[in-house]
Amino acid sequence: MSTPSPKEPLGRQDLAHLARLARLALSDDELDHFAGQLSAVLDAVAQVGKADTADVAPMTHAVPLTNVTRPDVVTPSLPRDVVLAGAPAAEDDRFRVPQILGDEE
Repeated sequence: MSTPSPKEPLGRQDLAHLARLARLALSDDELDHFAGQLSAVLDAVAQVGKADTADVAPMTHAVPLTNVTRPDVVTPSLPRDVVLAGAPAAEDDRFRVPQILGDEE
């Protein structure tokens, strides 16, 4: 596969090679169709590459990230006996649930 220069469009053979590498079985019509689409995408990327970014600081995100969680504040909760009163079964001040795993030794 030849390496096209930025001004050289991606050839049909190049696209067929990429399709084989990606294990895609493309018909001749699909190769023609996708070659045009891929060329349009590569042209758009080349246009973006021409932008003057000398005064642009590198960033990891396009917009600043902010934490959307609330502060962790201790608040009063229900008394244990009230909570356990609504449980189907309780034992030793805890919820009683059926055993789902066997003893592991």
